Amino acid sequence: MLIKNVYIKNAKQTSDVRIENGKFSEIAPEIDPYAEEKIIDLRGKLMLPPFVDPHVHLDATMTAGDPEWNQSGTLFDGIRIWSERKKTLTFEDVKKRAKKALKLQVENGIQFVRSHVDVTDPNLTALRALIEVRDEVKDQVELQLVAFPQEGILSFPNGKELMTKAADMGADVIGGIPHFEFTQEYGVESLKFLVDLADKKGKLVDVHCDEIDDPESRSLETLATLAYESKLGDKVTASHTTAMGSYNDAYTYKLFRLLKLSHINFIANPLVNTNLGGRFDTYPKRRGMTRVKELNDAGINVAFGEDDIKDPWYPMGNGNMLDALSMGLHVGHMMGYDDIMNSYKFISENSAKCMHISDHYGIEIGKPADCIIMNSQNFYDALNERAEILYSIHNGKVLVKTEPKRITNNFQE
Repeated sequence: MLIKNVYIKNAKQTSDVRIENGKFSEIAPEIDPYAEEKIIDLRGKLMLPPFVDPHVHLDATMTAGDPEWNQSGTLFDGIRIWSERKKTLTFEDVKKRAKKALKLQVENGIQFVRSHVDVTDPNLTALRALIEVRDEVKDQVELQLVAFPQEGILSFPNGKELMTKAADMGADVIGGIPHFEFTQEYGVESLKFLVDLADKKGKLVDVHCDEIDDPESRSLETLATLAYESKLGDKVTASHTTAMGSYNDAYTYKLFRLLKLSHINFIANPLVNTNLGGRFDTYPKRRGMTRVKELNDAGINVAFGEDDIKDPWYPMGNGNMLDALSMGLHVGHMMGYDDIMNSYKFISENSAKCMHISDHYGIEIGKPADCIIMNSQNFYDALNERAEILYSIHNGKVLVKTEPKRITNNFQE
């Protein structure tokens, strides 16, 4: 396959891209086609690495309103409602909803997904179902699964045993939720346990960390210290960290030194963080998002996730990372032209670093031919216009093809 005339990652000039045996084999300003080679002439459209959703909850997706709607909009009511819904989970129920969400994501150019899976369930129903889904979709989507203790590790009966069992069953990543444990001491102990478990089992780490507006919630310093001391480094990700938006600047300045030394990654979830954050404030209301701009400016890897798709924590969501990205740029005050042009990295390259897949991700000769083509010349226009994903190509095969919308507009100036 020869793809002609694309702007690769906002490049000034177009390139041609050849795909052979499922890999990028040649990238150059002009490539002559082979005899009978399939040619796709994009006439100046934008080619990007595939979108990545490094933080979503496929076990809970499509359950909004069941058994009730989260009328308060708080994180804690979401957990309460999910705890009830979790009692009725079945293997097929989880698989059906997860695949429905994945189909939406694929249509929107996502090819790599990390899903947290609640393992505070003695039967581990959702994990068993999503392990099967992971295998069934592997030719279309690379799916990582996080053993996520939604109701705590120490604060849930047999929490440690369930986490260990989940790791042995095949979870790719070890998670945690220290700010939701009964006590601060439990939170610290849970972090020590999960980092040790990941180290022993050869797993990555991704922790729901300080997802609360409380400036005294400081699990992040413990997680970063453990990442530094264990030398797990960039195998560790701190998700949410919304309490950082409430930290005082002096403490944050000190904290950033540790964060740089630790090499940990960060994932913000702008849609859901903004929805859940500030719920206990009158005015001024906090934005509910971590310090994305400051982290990014400090050279610390930050990515965006969608987090929830129609579940007890977020009643909306359609698997489109452009929505999460747009919200993140607005809330994070990152609206300069260069900010917007380069912002695709928050939902692609930066996310790939969190998932530790950079060795086989990216538009480079020799790597798997995974890419998307957007109906625009650059990402500034693509984000503004919510440009269509004309092609999503995975391992050299067309996964999704979209015809551009046609509009007849009789408006006269």
